[in-house]
Formats: sequence, C-alpha cells, structure tokens
Amino acid sequence: IYFVISILAVVFVSCSKYQKIQKSQDFKYKYDKALEYYDREDYYRAMNLFDQVSAFYRGTAEAEDIAYKYAYGHYNQKEYIMASYYFDRFSKTYPRSERAEECMFMTAYCKYLDSPKYKLDQTSTVEAIKKLQLFLNAYPNSDRVDQCNALIDELWEKLQKKELEIAKLYLKMDKYEAAVHSFETLLEDYPDTQFREDALFYTIKSYYYYASKSVKSKRVERYQEATDTYNEFVAQYPESKYNKEVKYMYDKAMKEINKLTNNNN
Repeated sequence: IYFVISILAVVFVSCSKYQKIQKSQDFKYKYDKALEYYDREDYYRAMNLFDQVSAFYRGTAEAEDIAYKYAYGHYNQKEYIMASYYFDRFSKTYPRSERAEECMFMTAYCKYLDSPKYKLDQTSTVEAIKKLQLFLNAYPNSDRVDQCNALIDELWEKLQKKELEIAKLYLKMDKYEAAVHSFETLLEDYPDTQFREDALFYTIKSYYYYASKSVKSKRVERYQEATDTYNEFVAQYPESKYNKEVKYMYDKAMKEINKLTNNNN
C-alpha cells in the first residue's frame, strides 16, 4: 500500500509541476521544458507545450526545431496520419532546411506505415505510392532511393493481392463474367506480377465455368478463350502445381468445342 501511495504522490507532484509550467508566461522556460519532456519521450506533454510557444517563436530557428519535433512527436506516438501531415508541412515550410529531404521522406513513410492489410480499403496504399514517387522525383540521388523503391514494390504487391482476391471472390460467387474481367485486368495492369501464375489459372477456371453456364451460341467462343489461356499457361508454367487441374478443364473444354461444332454442322 505504501508503494501505491508513493506512486500516486509522484504522479500528483508531476501533474502539479506540469500544470505550473503550462500556466507560466515565460515562453523560453516553457520551450526548455518542452525539450526536456521530449528527450524523456513524454511526447504528449512536450507537444502541448510546443503548441503554446510556437506562435512566440515564429520566424526563428527554434520554430523550425519545434515543427520538426512536433512531427516526430506524432510519429513516435504511432499517429501516422498526423505525422505525415506535419512532416509534409515542414518540408514545404522549410524547403531549404537540411531536414527537408528527411521530412519529405517521412511524409511518405508514414503513409506507408498507415497502409492497412490487403483485405481492407487501399486508399492509404495508393497515397503512399504517390508520396514515395514524389520523393524519388525530388531527390533522385538520395541515399533513401533503394528503400523507397523497396517500399513501392511492397505496396504494389499489396494492391495486386487485393485485386486477385476480389477476382477470386467473384469466381466463388459464380459471377464468372466479372471474374474473367477482373483476372484479365490484373494481368494487363501488372504483366510482371508475382501472382501471374495464380491469375492465369483462375482465368482458365473462370472462362471454363463461364462457358458451361452460357447460352449455346456463346459456349464455343468462351471455351476457346479457356483453351487459349491454357496454352499460354502451360507454356509459361510447365511444372505448375495447377497443371493437373487445368489439363482436366482443357480436355473437357475441347470435347465441348468439338461436340458443339459438330452439332452445328
């Protein structure tokens, strides 16, 4: 119980001391205390004090330091949207600062950190890619170029995974036309995607079932699309784990094509 009382006493004294700092009209004193709190990683109190003195220091070297630490305060509290905003504001307010490059990168990096799992809305992912590309355009010789490119590749992969899963969902829901369109769009937009093998496999599957559910006049054309995609698939992936399944669909599609063609004759 004495330990608890001691802790409460320390907290009370600490809060009381902080309240006195807040009420002080000595801006230099507040600024110095803000730096102390910041160095102790008490970002919440530091940023509150920075807020109170920022107008007083406007146009000074301290103003730049406050803006820089304010952005990192949000970053260190994992408030990445706000951090990105304040890093961006810093790089635009102080474009000639030696910290401008770092803050422009951090603007993009915080967007990257805010990018959610692929299953969720990917608006932040698209924004992160744009911000990273803007950084590369502004600083093509930066030491951070390789890191930016790696982050962009990771984000593009996430977008591709999202599109693949949406297309697979259409297939699962028996919306074959939408599935075909989605898989083909993925392959057209990202010809070098690491999901190409999967996308081609599901394209064959989508066309196969799309044809089987189509009116007779459309079946030959759609089975043919399935077999054409099959030929492309086996040429690119002769040792694929999907080969047995696609061969089965190919054989069935060819039988249907021959049967329908002969009936028409």
